[in-house]
Amino acid sequence: MLAASGLRGQSRSATLEAIHCLENPTDRTTPGPCGELGAYQFRRTTWQMYSREPFRRALDRQASDTVAVCHYEWLKTQIERSGLPATAYNIALAWNSGVKAVLRDRSPRRARDYAERAANLAWSFDRAVALR
Repeated sequence: MLAASGLRGQSRSATLEAIHCLENPTDRTTPGPCGELGAYQFRRTTWQMYSREPFRRALDRQASDTVAVCHYEWLKTQIERSGLPATAYNIALAWNSGVKAVLRDRSPRRARDYAERAANLAWSFDRAVALR
């Protein structure tokens, strides 16, 4: 339960890999239930915030990684501006439930569970790198 406290910070790469593992671990190419695509299961509107590439390019891991970094940085900025720490937990919570829900403390339980899993994975990924 360390992740839920929000006191641990993880690297951006570990956080994004954790999100990928939760969103699309098998790299399926069929759209999600709301039309999401790619490694991070972007919705079309999120993709278009950061890319002029056609939405189908979300299936390309390199293009998807580029958009994911941009979205991560935008979420991080929004979270920090509100005075909250930009932990892996808070980033993942905003990724799943939206930044407004996080800032208003209105994220549903399923999103909090998702964020806790993501933060724990990110911690594991960062730890594995540190032990190399």
